[in-house]
Parts: sequence; C-alpha cells; structure tokens
Amino acid sequence: MTINFRNVNELWAYTLAETTKRLGLCCAVICPGSRSTPLAIAFSQQKPDIEVIPILDERSAAFFALGRAKVTGKPTVLVCTSGTAGANFYPAIIEAKESRVPLLVLTADRPQELRDCHSGQTIDQLRLYGNYPNWQTELAIPSPDWRMLTYLRQTIIHAWERSLYPVPGAVHLNLPFRDPLAPTPDFFDLSEFTSKLNTKELQAEEFFAHLDPNLDLPITSDKLIRNNPNKLSDTGRIAISQQILQALGLQASGLQASRGLIIAGVSQTQISQTQISQTQISQTQNTKEYCEAISRLAIYLNFPVLAEGLSPVRNHSDLNPNIISTYDLILRNRQLAQQLVPEVVIQIGEMPTSKILRNWLISNDAKRWIIDPCDQNLDSLHGRTTHIRTAVENIQVPEPQAKDPSTNPYLQMWLAAEIQTRKNIDKTLAQKSDLFEGKVAWLLSQVLPPHTPLFIANSMPVRDVEFFWKPNSLGIKPFFNRGANGIDGTLSTALGISHGQQNSVMLTGDLALLHDTNGFLLSNKFIGHLTIVLINNNGGGIFEMLDIAKFEPPFEELFATPQNIDFTKLCATYGVEHELISSWEDLCQRLNPLPTKGIRILEVRTNRKTDAIWRKENLEKFAARISVLSDDS
Repeated sequence: MTINFRNVNELWAYTLAETTKRLGLCCAVICPGSRSTPLAIAFSQQKPDIEVIPILDERSAAFFALGRAKVTGKPTVLVCTSGTAGANFYPAIIEAKESRVPLLVLTADRPQELRDCHSGQTIDQLRLYGNYPNWQTELAIPSPDWRMLTYLRQTIIHAWERSLYPVPGAVHLNLPFRDPLAPTPDFFDLSEFTSKLNTKELQAEEFFAHLDPNLDLPITSDKLIRNNPNKLSDTGRIAISQQILQALGLQASGLQASRGLIIAGVSQTQISQTQISQTQISQTQNTKEYCEAISRLAIYLNFPVLAEGLSPVRNHSDLNPNIISTYDLILRNRQLAQQLVPEVVIQIGEMPTSKILRNWLISNDAKRWIIDPCDQNLDSLHGRTTHIRTAVENIQVPEPQAKDPSTNPYLQMWLAAEIQTRKNIDKTLAQKSDLFEGKVAWLLSQVLPPHTPLFIANSMPVRDVEFFWKPNSLGIKPFFNRGANGIDGTLSTALGISHGQQNSVMLTGDLALLHDTNGFLLSNKFIGHLTIVLINNNGGGIFEMLDIAKFEPPFEELFATPQNIDFTKLCATYGVEHELISSWEDLCQRLNPLPTKGIRILEVRTNRKTDAIWRKENLEKFAARISVLSDDS
C-alpha cells in the first residue's frame, strides 16, 4: 500500500477517513462544495470499504444519513462545505438527539484568519447546533506533524465514542482548511514524511493497528451486559434483575395480583442500541429479543401490555398473549376508563402517541416505572415516576408459565375489552369500500410481506397506525422520526432506511412528502426498493382534528394549506414510478409481493374533511357498547 500525499490537507483528511473506517464506518454522505474538498476526496478513496453517497440538498442528505444510522446502529458521516450548508443539517441533528441516533457531522470551514473579515461563504460555525450534539469541537488547522496526527486520530476516536455512548446522538466537528483544497502541492515538503510512512507505519499498520470495529469502548455496565452477555455470569444477571424487581416492588409476594399494566411505547433504542454488539446480531433477532423480554415480564407479572402502534410488539403478537392494541379506543369509554384505572404502570421506552392514554394516566396518577437505558427525562406527564436506566432485555425473571387471565381479573377486563373492540374495528373497516385513509394502516398490518421495513410519517399516518394497526406475527419492522415529531426529511429518512433493502415501504401524507421532494434527487444513487404509500387528501389532515378547523377563514388557507399538486407530473420529473390506486384490492395486490428495485408511489386519494368527520363519529363508538366489566379483585 503506497500513499503519496500532495499536501497537508490530503494527509489530514486521509488520517481522519482511515480512522473512521477502522472504527467501523460503513457510510459517508457527502454534500458538494469547495471547502470540504479534502474530506470528499479522502472518503472517496476509501471505497468500497465505505459507501460514499453524494447528495445535493443538505437537509435531505442529513435525514438520509439519519435513516442509514437508524438501520445500521452505527454513526453515519455527514460532510458539507462552509457557510449556510451546515445550517441545513440542523433539523436532522435535532431529530438525532431526540430519537437517539448516532451521526458524525463534519462541517468544513475557513481558517481563523479568514473569519470576521467578510470573507465569502463564512459564518460562525462554532456551536452551530446549540446544545443538540452529544459533543462538539473545532479541530486544529491541518499540520504535517506526527504528534498532531495522533491528536487527530484520538479526537476522531473520541467523537465516534461520544456519538454512541452513553446515549447515541450527533457529534459535530468543525474542520478549518487552508488552501490548496484540491490535491495539489503546497509549501510543505511531505516527501520525507511520506517516505517514512510508506516504509514503516503504513506497512506495519502501527498507526491504526489498535483500532477495531469491535473496540471495547468505555461503556456503562448496562451496555456491557446488553452487548456482551457472556461477560457476566447468569448469577450476576439474575442478581441485577432481582435488584431491579425489588426496586419495582414486583416480587412474587408483591404486586403480581394487583392492578398493573405494561406500556410498550416507542423505544428509540430498540434498533440502534441493540445492534451495536461484537457479533452484530441481525436487526430481526434483536427486535425479537426485545419483544420476548417484554413478554416474559408481562407473563410473569400477569399484566396486560398496551402496545404502541410503532412498537415492534404489535408485529410479534405470537410472543405475547397479553397485547392490548385498542387502548386508545377503549379509554374513550369513560366507564371502562374508570374501571381500568391501574395501581402501577411499567413504561418501556417513551410514551405512546395517544393523547387519550396520556390524559388518562395524568388523571389517575398511578405509580409509574420507566425502563429505558437513556439518560434523558422521559416523563412528560410529570407523575409519580421512577426511571430505571437499563434495557428491558436485562431484566431476568423466573421462567414464566402461561397463566389463565382469570387469575387476574384486571387483566381479564383488559383482554375482554380488547377482543370486542378489535372485533368492531375489523368488521367496520372490512366492510368499508370507499377510500378512507385510516383503512390504509389497517391493511398494511395484514398484507405486507414478513419483515418489511416500514417508515411511518408523522401527523395523521402515525395516529392511524395507533388507532387501527392490527396485531400480527409478520415481524414488520417499524421506523419513525418521533424524537421531535416533525415532518422534516420524511422522504430522505425513508430512503436512508431503505437503501440496500430489497423491499421497503413508507406510509406518508401529501404535505410530509412535498416538504421533502428534494429527497427524490437521491434516486440515481439509491439501491434497493421503496414503495411510498401516499395518502393524498390535499392538505394537512391532522389539523381537521383540532378546534381550529371550526374557524373558516383562516383554516383552509393557513392550516390545511392545500397544494393541488399533480403527483403524476411530479413523479415524471424525478423518474419515479407512479400508480393511482382505485380500490382496496388494487392496493393489496401492489403491496405483496413488492418490487426489488426503484422508487414507486402508490397514491391513495382521499377526502380530508369526510375522513375527519368519520373519525370523530366512529372512534368513540368502537368501545362504546362494551358492557361495563366487573372486577372481583
């Protein structure tokens, strides 16, 4: 291996790129620009070990990188030039923090002598993203000094670690470069340095020898347990679990016969954290382990599991006999809601989307335990809450035996309400022939091929998933941007998740898709397939559910904001396949089997106002006729 460095910038950028490769980097997203030239060249020289993807629009690039990091569990490198380019990364960096996704953001910059003197394409890039990065710093000006290269190497190692531990998120490195930016000679004589490098360090790989994708980084004991289970004895794991159960007050003599429930909420770490292991277990296997851990706890305690639509628990229903998928609708029945008040709540991950559930928990103020390894405050309800900062997989209980629900009348009440409410939903939607947007989520839960990655957009799609998504055993893999809950970068994130997958699906509304149409610029670099199920109701359907919808004007113009876009023409512009869905049979036929290449839109045109009226009239009815259940406990 022979390296000839033509200038100090090339040497500096090569050291950075090589370090990230040795740490396990598999994808670098590069936005075009001049000041970042050394970085672009350095990463391009690492192909095919590192996949290098050029993306024109910085906001799309950042969300695509976010999607790749969600799927791989590793940091994605994100590179841009100086000036306002980096500012377009901001929404994705916010989402990375809130949803705990690792990113390594590299913003090129002008050197200090060209700042604050009206030099072109120069802004203040220090702390550009406020407090959202896990860590941020500015690197030194490139220097052909061996000790400075060791500083660079160690700083990159630290940045990599900080993007992953103790909680994944973005790390921002600002990199100043002097001219020349292209790989042309500068005033440094690197011949002696390069000769020494080729004859000693690179041949022996001494400089990078200690770097390993399986590097035993400084991590918490929780991550040590989860990533390296063989490093702790079974006795040690059981002892830790007993301490946790004792803290929960859930010993066999305690709350097993009480009114308790488990909420399987949005777990931002169910993929990104559990995938980072020395064996790199498959995502499907990790998801299954996560669901099995919840099931073991639920069966052991004889508790119902209120499973969020975005949780993989709903897609592994064969593992858990206690799933409650219709809690939002059940709790709209005030008599049932009163009878189902719990004494203790165990929340796995973050709180579900349902406002009905949140208000119910606030009103009854049950003792609540949150099980999640993050260091953030996950209690937006500000209740009587204790946060146990570990993964649910770490909690070992005695091997549970399936129990008769009748042994816990509280569980029996929940299951009876679930059976009847689910029956009402399924019957109503099965008979509904017109194109009601809520039925799309219900159908997807039944017809998608097993293990399909599904990105679910915010606003109405995520709520329809919570209302109508039917428990199944298909192992469908849900993805989402529920950290900051915005519609920024919806398409780009989905493409990042789908890149390299043979078949993936996105469920989105028209405004969320239009907000990120620059994501279609990725199509010429995209590998794999993404089917976009587009619910086109010509506006913001979520606003129809709010009180402001009663005020016209200004509702239609300022809130619903209809765009009147012909998606057939939009797709033709980007070379994306488009099909207009005319019936439910038509949709089902196109969802299974899925294509293996390209990007495709399946457009379902619905009536925003009619669908909003239907929800208001029917969501209250699904559980309204259920008889008030008795509780003998």
